Amino acid sequence: MTITPDFSAASTAVTAAVAGYLLLGEPFAGRRMYGSLARRRDTEPRALVRYFGVLLAAWWALAALAVAALLLSPGASAADFGLALPERPVYVVIALIVVGTVAVVSSRNFHDLARRGKNVPGLAPIAAMLPRTPEERRLAVAVAVTDGLCSELVYRGLLIAFGVGALGLDLYAAAALSVLAYTVAGWYQGRQGLLVFAVFGTVLAGLYLASGSLLLPVVVHVILSVRDLTLPAPTTLRAAPSA
Repeated sequence: MTITPDFSAASTAVTAAVAGYLLLGEPFAGRRMYGSLARRRDTEPRALVRYFGVLLAAWWALAALAVAALLLSPGASAADFGLALPERPVYVVIALIVVGTVAVVSSRNFHDLARRGKNVPGLAPIAAMLPRTPEERRLAVAVAVTDGLCSELVYRGLLIAFGVGALGLDLYAAAALSVLAYTVAGWYQGRQGLLVFAVFGTVLAGLYLASGSLLLPVVVHVILSVRDLTLPAPTTLRAAPSA
């Protein structure tokens, strides 16, 4: 994979602001928001609905800034931001079949464990986000799809292009920077979240670099996010994490 984005001054300013927020603002904002949600989840019926509404608005705003950065740079192409068809479509199809199969099998297993009241791996850090009503479930799916689309455009497409085109980094160094920014976003889940986001971000960045397109990481991200955010929620939360 090779990209050669040429960022304009305006595009550089926009992307630098986005990158600064993702590295320095998002970890604290995310932790504070989730802590507030966890404390109010059992006492305010629409707490999760409002939380999901804020997430949707925030993600689409960041995605709009990513698109603005592309439009403000005549020397950058859509392919420089990952908006292109995969270089090896056959491998992409195979990867999606494997991921889809794993997601379906694991989802059935997780739902079965939840219905029997047993521990579901990785459930505790996101327990407050799990839906309990049909409205919450619909919003959870919308958030999962939005997360997959927008976060890949921002973290992989925009930040890697920015690292190469504006900071003069090697492609893999720029990818490492994007993984770092994605990792700290998991701070709202505590130390376990940082580890999970680091591993997941590395996998997604690898899929992007291997395919030359955001299509594969977007679909993988959406599949796994939908699986996780549609798990049955516990009746009550054991404890609300501190913000």
